[in-house]
Amino acid sequence: MKMSSLHVLNTARRPVAKAAVSDSLTWRYATLTALVSAALLVSGNAAAQTANTDSPEALGTVTVTGTNLYENVGYTRRTTSAGTGLTLSQKELPQAISIVTEQRIRDQNLDSIESVLGNTTGISTRNVDSDRVSFSSRGFRINSFQYDGIPTLNTDNRWYFGEGRLNTAIYDRVEVIRGANGLTTGSGNPGASVNFVRKHADSRELTGSISGTVGSWDKRGSTVYVTTPLTASGDVRARFIGGYEEGGAHLDRQDKRRTFGYGVIDADVTDATTLSLGFDYQDSHTSSPTWGGLPLWFSDGTPTNYSRSFSVAPNWSYYDFESEKVFAEINHRFDNDWQVRVVGTHEKTDMDGKLAYPYVEATLPDRMDGSGVTFFTGWNRGHREVDSVDVQASGPFALLGREHELVIGGSYSDQTNDYENTFIPGFEVDNLNSWDGSAPNEGWAAFAPSEASSTRQKAVYTASRFSLADPLTLIAGARYTEWDGMTQLRRLDSQSKYEVTPYGGLVFDFNDTYSAFASYTEIFEPQNYRDVSGTYLDPVVGKNYEAGFKAAWVNGLLNGSFLVFRIEQDNVAAALPMAPGQTETFYSAAEGVVSEGFEVELSGAVTADLDMTVGYSHFTAKTDDDSLNINQPRSLFNLFASYNVPQKSELTVGGGVNWQSSLFAGDLSTPAGLPTEYEQGSYTLANLFGRYQFTPDLSLQVNVKNLFDEKYYSNVGGYGVYGEPRSISSTLRYAF
Repeated sequence: MKMSSLHVLNTARRPVAKAAVSDSLTWRYATLTALVSAALLVSGNAAAQTANTDSPEALGTVTVTGTNLYENVGYTRRTTSAGTGLTLSQKELPQAISIVTEQRIRDQNLDSIESVLGNTTGISTRNVDSDRVSFSSRGFRINSFQYDGIPTLNTDNRWYFGEGRLNTAIYDRVEVIRGANGLTTGSGNPGASVNFVRKHADSRELTGSISGTVGSWDKRGSTVYVTTPLTASGDVRARFIGGYEEGGAHLDRQDKRRTFGYGVIDADVTDATTLSLGFDYQDSHTSSPTWGGLPLWFSDGTPTNYSRSFSVAPNWSYYDFESEKVFAEINHRFDNDWQVRVVGTHEKTDMDGKLAYPYVEATLPDRMDGSGVTFFTGWNRGHREVDSVDVQASGPFALLGREHELVIGGSYSDQTNDYENTFIPGFEVDNLNSWDGSAPNEGWAAFAPSEASSTRQKAVYTASRFSLADPLTLIAGARYTEWDGMTQLRRLDSQSKYEVTPYGGLVFDFNDTYSAFASYTEIFEPQNYRDVSGTYLDPVVGKNYEAGFKAAWVNGLLNGSFLVFRIEQDNVAAALPMAPGQTETFYSAAEGVVSEGFEVELSGAVTADLDMTVGYSHFTAKTDDDSLNINQPRSLFNLFASYNVPQKSELTVGGGVNWQSSLFAGDLSTPAGLPTEYEQGSYTLANLFGRYQFTPDLSLQVNVKNLFDEKYYSNVGGYGVYGEPRSISSTLRYAF
């Protein structure tokens, strides 16, 4: 079963109601509601004044190591190159951006990409089943991902390669640009793009840490960090991060294991040139994963209410993901403040899933004896390879007596995907309500090719930041992309597209703290739909309009924003009526979705002892005559804070809440007489954490997620997928 398509619901109608990990892996690392409106900006100003905005040194507990401007500072960052390629403060960027820093990842125990994005302002996560997850923003699925600023992966919603399971220990930060971001990513959807920035060997002395974690459902694991000079001067340095974990699965019969390793060498070749070489390996295995979810109703129409540990996975099923990434980067700085950066990467990812799912669209269990459910099977394997390179030059230039900034670059990306599958006949379960996972596992046929595809993008891009006047700057740019794609499914299809993606933004600085901005950006996404002449439709184009206010207090240690947006998606495929005898559906290009809303966020050091991130987002999305719902909440609120107790400096405490509005699913395929719509009401999840620093080197941290053990569906469609119950984890960490 492939990842299910997104559902459309006319809200004018109210809803009613693998084997084990290979032993050949000899290396394992088991060494062991704040304000949500524009008033946030004002309240942030007051908080910043208590910390003395004229004296950043007042934040005595905030320490900055190293000299580079990208350094993490608590829960925020002073500068970023996301969105434009230019090095800007968040206040200077005319787009919405959220940055999840290393410190917040540690405090909140966000140990996977799923947990990071699920706690980011404006991002909703949808658990398709126990292992697969989909991310969305502003009503659109996120399929644009970058590593170290270069686009390396455009995910296909029909196949999943374990992106949400990737461990975050290797990342310095995760940057999320909400809205269209075609200037730096190329093709994709207009909801958001995500940039994962890897850690580097940033110490000329031997440093590191070792940690061990235990938690709910027999979770246990360890992580090792080591940074060391390789030469006496420290001009050549290495960093290693590795870890192993297992357990932590709340479903019956399920077990999870994850191994990850990362190594990077950074060398100062000259005073002006730095070379980096690195390798990233991640491997995960899940035994007895679900494929899909639980029936929402019994056959008599009564809503089900299964235990959250109940599983519809056979005892022989498994899901494996393995990825390897090799990357290289060279930076050279010229005497005139210009610099050149070249980044290249090669990535291989493998997926292997032997699965079965209950076909609840046609048959539902009897409420009394659990009979009547048929399972379907599938054994899917996939291989993906990505090669990407980006060359970029940036620096200042003078024009008309003022100094401006320019970035110019080119990128190349080549991605191939190959899939194969097999199956055995479906089987019936005598009593689903008490099923123990026993199921037939014989007679699998030889694997047959399922699909092959390739995508190649070549692009050149440029952006300039013009100082029009002391308080007014203009950022203008464009990207020219040549896109070539091929898909072999039932037949061989290929197409080529040539697109120019514009970017424009104005920023007006009221003073050193406050600014106002307005911007326009685009992004495009080729599509595999044909018109009546057999010609592919033009790519879907997403247009993003944004305007709002930003603020930076305490020398950029606290950042806030309030903005409104409008996204228009055009050239959306609309199916044409089929004529008698016609066997293929044809399409026309139509005006598509309009998404409108607002977002507000405050993140950083509120006082010398308090770090906080708080955000609220709301959108409405509709077509020309219908409201649009794609299993996403319209409103999201997230808050997380950490407080270093002044009277007990060894103790840090904190926590937060995540709230989201209702989820709807409509036009469901259910047996006759049963509801075709379902609503999951709004819910709130509370989290706590505490850390005690026994010595400068030794600490113990405890995290509690879903404190009040809220029971809810994180996804509803033809089936339901429960969110995770309450869990507790403890991490003992020794630094050296």
